[in-house]
Amino acid sequence: MSESTLWWLLAGSTVALELFTGTFYLLMLAVGMAAGALAAHAGLGLAGQLTVAALTGSSLVVAWYFIKKRRASDPSVRSLRSVNLDVGEILQIDEWNLDGTASVKYRGAQWTVIHRPGNPPTPGSYRVAELVGSRLLVDKV
Repeated sequence: MSESTLWWLLAGSTVALELFTGTFYLLMLAVGMAAGALAAHAGLGLAGQLTVAALTGSSLVVAWYFIKKRRASDPSVRSLRSVNLDVGEILQIDEWNLDGTASVKYRGAQWTVIHRPGNPPTPGSYRVAELVGSRLLVDKV
């Protein structure tokens, strides 16, 4: 069996494994293995094939990591109105505690309210942004 055939089998196995795990990183490694197979077709020795496969696969993994890190993440499920009907409701907060929380009566019960970090807690109207545990995270209206 030729070296290129082994590379293609490794690349195919990695793609199959990626389908079971759902990670995109294994697909990048499979592309590196395909590059190793192409290097074998080009007549490079085993050391050259390993170098091409390692450099291609690892550089694609690093590139994908930075692309994924740069992209804005999906909004939290806790902040979706379709999941939590409290999101978007307006609250009137008259006084904030020293620890950055407030207590409001909402839907017939006492709720603890926290403000989004970076916003100063001042009295006024606030919109519920998401539910964090049993606390309402709010943004100034």
